[in-house]
Amino acid sequence: MNFMNNIIEDIKSRFNPENTEIVKKNQIAIDFKNEEVHSALAYLKSQGWKQLTILTCVDWIKENKFQLVYILMNWDNSITIQVRTKIDRDNPKFRTVINIYPGAEMYERDVHEFFGVEFEGNPNHEKELFLELWDDLPPMRKDFDPLAYSKKKFDVREYKVDFIPKEGEAE
Repeated sequence: MNFMNNIIEDIKSRFNPENTEIVKKNQIAIDFKNEEVHSALAYLKSQGWKQLTILTCVDWIKENKFQLVYILMNWDNSITIQVRTKIDRDNPKFRTVINIYPGAEMYERDVHEFFGVEFEGNPNHEKELFLELWDDLPPMRKDFDPLAYSKKKFDVREYKVDFIPKEGEAE
């Protein structure tokens, strides 16, 4: 844990994180203001966190925020760092990080498709990845109603039950 604390102290000496925590024995989470994320990612990459394992998004609907979570891996010390920041849910835009982690292009496309976040500077962020011809709210947003979507898009079908198990029989 001392090594983990040294990493946190190094980050605190260079940036102004809003929060830091040791999530588990080999994972740190650091919350940054939007304007510090790119510098922090570039610095961490220079310090050995060369792999962007994933970029994901969390919908904090009650706060009206999306949280972008960049998960970085350092293969030399087996420590994972979550770099997190919150953006406005009503106008979800963030500058791309493909200049730091080129592999982020596909993750940004995924987050755009499922949450609606625009990544300025990523020329392909709006290109469909999974949801071909999707025409509704992004489906991972908490205000997306899958039942209403299904009723709007698909005919109602009736199902005939061929077998009703008797008491004690496997279903």
